[in-house]
This record gives sequence, structure tokens and C-alpha cells, in this order.
Amino acid sequence: MERLEIKAALSVDEAGTITGIAWPFNEGPDQLGDLIAPGAFTIAPDMPMLFAHDPEDLVGIWTEVKETPEGLLVAGQLDVKERRRARAVRSLITSGQIGGLSIGYRTKAFTPRAGKGRVISALDLVEVSVVRNPAHPRARITGAKSASSALAIAEAISRAASALRI
Repeated sequence: MERLEIKAALSVDEAGTITGIAWPFNEGPDQLGDLIAPGAFTIAPDMPMLFAHDPEDLVGIWTEVKETPEGLLVAGQLDVKERRRARAVRSLITSGQIGGLSIGYRTKAFTPRAGKGRVISALDLVEVSVVRNPAHPRARITGAKSASSALAIAEAISRAASALRI
């Protein structure tokens, strides 16, 4: 029987736009001792955004999932207009109560690591979840655009520009 494995940084704005690193490269193994090699990911289109790996708790969609030198970068949209749960998840992220990402995948190829864990060289990415405690401690939400933060910055710039005109 194939096992769906769960692993995963993160930020969100008022509109529900969310970005993060779902799996960091060159940051050591996860809590189980696993490493995922760059180039290992096979990424399906229309990647679901789940809460805590619950397939019944779809909170949005990942619109971008790609490998970068830093790791697996994700960007997506919480469905804050239509789903109460997505609004609750956005609130938990902005309050700092949750900030992790975790990946669900099926391993296709690996080699054992000395001691514990594996080096995974091929996998099928199934989903990326927003979680409280990711398997990889550096899998975090990294950015969240905030309309109120952007407005505050714009107002500060406007005040500074006005002060310079005096």
C-alpha cells in the first residue's frame, strides 16, 4: 500500500494571497530524518491548499508551485470570499498562531541515509497544507500581502513626502 507522506514557510494578506517555502533545500533533514533532493518533485497542476492535510478541508488553491534554489516555492489564494474556514485560517496565520507549510507526497525513489531517514530523489507532490507544526522546521509561510499594511506604508510615505515639502 502506498503511503501519502506529509512534510514543509508561509505568509498571507487580507485578500488571502499566501506565499511560502513548502520544502527548504540545504536546511537539513525533517523530523523523520528525510531530505528531498532538488529536482525530485513531480508537480501536478491545480495543487490543492488544504488545512492540516485534511482532504475535506480545502481552503484554497496553489497557483504557483515551483522549485527554486531555496526550495519548493508556493504561492496561492485562500478562498476567503466563499469559505469560512479559509477566513479562519487567514486569521490564524496573521495572528501568528500558525505559520507552517507541509507537503503531502508519494515517494517514487530514495536512498537510505546513514543513521535515520532517506534522501528522496523522486516524488509525486499531491498537496500542500497550511499547518501549525510542519515536519520540516524551516517550512514556513514567508509572505502575506496585507491591504492594511500596504495602506499604512503608503500613508507613511505620503506623510514623509509632505514633511519634505515644508
